[in-house]
Amino acid sequence: MSGICDGRVVIVTGAGRGIGRGHALEFAHQGAKVVVNDLGAEVDGTGSSSGVVGEVVDAIRAGGGEAVANGDDVADWEGAQHLVSTALETWGRLDVVVNNAGILRDRMLVSMTEQDWDLVIRVHLKGTFCVSHHAAVHWRELAKGGQPADARIINTSSAAGLFGNVGQTNYSTAKAGIAAFTLVASAELGRYGVTANAIAPRARTRMTETLPGFEEADPDFDQFAPENVSPLVGYLASPAAAKVSGQVFVVYGRMIDVVQGPGVDRHFDVGERWTPDEVDAALTPFYAERKPISDGYVYRGTPP
Repeated sequence: MSGICDGRVVIVTGAGRGIGRGHALEFAHQGAKVVVNDLGAEVDGTGSSSGVVGEVVDAIRAGGGEAVANGDDVADWEGAQHLVSTALETWGRLDVVVNNAGILRDRMLVSMTEQDWDLVIRVHLKGTFCVSHHAAVHWRELAKGGQPADARIINTSSAAGLFGNVGQTNYSTAKAGIAAFTLVASAELGRYGVTANAIAPRARTRMTETLPGFEEADPDFDQFAPENVSPLVGYLASPAAAKVSGQVFVVYGRMIDVVQGPGVDRHFDVGERWTPDEVDAALTPFYAERKPISDGYVYRGTPP
């Protein structure tokens, strides 16, 4: 196999099913060597199974690619370190980390438990940090030794993190944190030859298959197939994307949107110190014209 990622060594977390599985298979198709990481847990994070990882590894090897399985917990400090070591010990290098692992514990704010909050933040946000940290330490050591890496961190955010979503204060917060994490990682790691980008994918997976809007409408092209997301990730992981960093992309179907960072929607300047009455006079007419957000996130690009 050869392709845009030929010879590169890639870690994909949460690669046993859904979007992560699509990434792992695409990387193998593009010539990469893949560490397939997954605990094999249920959507809510309970349980575990090594079978899903083995199936992906077998599929890659059956197609002539190279892959190894890894069942470490990405949000465990030592587990994340062992995951990075797996790539280095198996192939002697690491070029790309794709942080994709995640779970759901959807609840309205008034019903959410402390455990619901902690587990989702742990897997998504801490997991992204732990794996990225240990990979970045390795790449920094290479740079200090005079061998700057041509490396990549690709994180998985969400439209829910960019725009908010009812019933997902934990998930949306974690995904917003991942987007911010990506911007800072890009700024810090560029000196070592590392780029950092994030995707906000939409796909039909175990996490979304019961939600409205993910039905297959076009018999000739399934816009919500998970594999539609992976070509962008393959590109971002490749040497061709060396100058792309600090970006967030919304991706699904045939669409890729480059997300513009937070900006000023409307500027108000009273010229002197504000009083509450002056704030009222300025803002009340402005917000009276706007539709209130009451049914989930508002996406200002192509509807999610």
